[in-house]
Amino acid sequence: MTGSTGGGATVIALDVGGAYITAGVTAEGGSLRSTERRPTRIDRGPEAVLDTVLDCAADLAERFGSAAAGLTVPGIVDERTGMAEFAADLGWCRLPVRQRLAERLGIPVALGHDVRAGGMAEARAGAGRGIHYFLYLTVGSGIRATVMLDGQALTGTGGGDGELGHIVVRPGGEPCECGGRGCLEAYASAAGIGLRYAKATGENGVTARLVQERAAGGDQVAAEIWGEAVDTLADALSIAAGLLDPERVVIGGEPTLVGDRYFVPLRAAVAERLRYRPAPAIVPAELGDDAGCRGPAMLAQDLLGREVLP
Repeated sequence: MTGSTGGGATVIALDVGGAYITAGVTAEGGSLRSTERRPTRIDRGPEAVLDTVLDCAADLAERFGSAAAGLTVPGIVDERTGMAEFAADLGWCRLPVRQRLAERLGIPVALGHDVRAGGMAEARAGAGRGIHYFLYLTVGSGIRATVMLDGQALTGTGGGDGELGHIVVRPGGEPCECGGRGCLEAYASAAGIGLRYAKATGENGVTARLVQERAAGGDQVAAEIWGEAVDTLADALSIAAGLLDPERVVIGGEPTLVGDRYFVPLRAAVAERLRYRPAPAIVPAELGDDAGCRGPAMLAQDLLGREVLP
């Protein structure tokens, strides 16, 4: 089922993560018309995950109509061929996702990398508006980044750039899911913060945000873990700033939701490490819960020759 192909066509947007599929539809003119989340359920296997994505998109198309669809996934993505080369979180390997979705819906489909698309959304409609050159990163189950230049993500040769979380910040330190030790993700990701607190206290299910709240309330274990998260991220950002010289660093994700309690010490720690040069501005992402859908929606609208408006 297709929607209007005139100015401001309706498009479907899906952001597929290891835990949830965030799906939405943009109204004519570009604003989000409807959003919802469905469990990814990766335990069922890669084909079942893809079937869930296809069913979700088809359901939205049936209910709302659409002229195009945009889909973003983690891992190594080849936007040119529409292939999910490797997405460990989803169990996907060399999966022709764009082709499968286009065949199911009968409309043009764009496939993108979730962080690169998120950076594009912030460049056009968020904290990167008007910024020529900035670093965008997300702090969630992992820590990934992309460099944005004039609204476009700079990509590497293999489509898997931006794994900032696997910079080694504590050699020989905490084990990481990548197989290494001392990676940034093990200390500063939302998952890493929660896991370190669980290991130290035996209490499972504590989120990064709650760890910070307990730290502020006098919990010494929480304070140590939160402080190390900020310090290790400052180490990584000072390296990135020295190499890339961005005008701004835009950060989104769960730990950033505590606002100044996250950003004030992080800015101070980065500035302390960059005494030889001015530190870049470090700011929170602005799109919040909409970010997951805004990026793929923009990719879909670009297929139709226009951008989603803020």
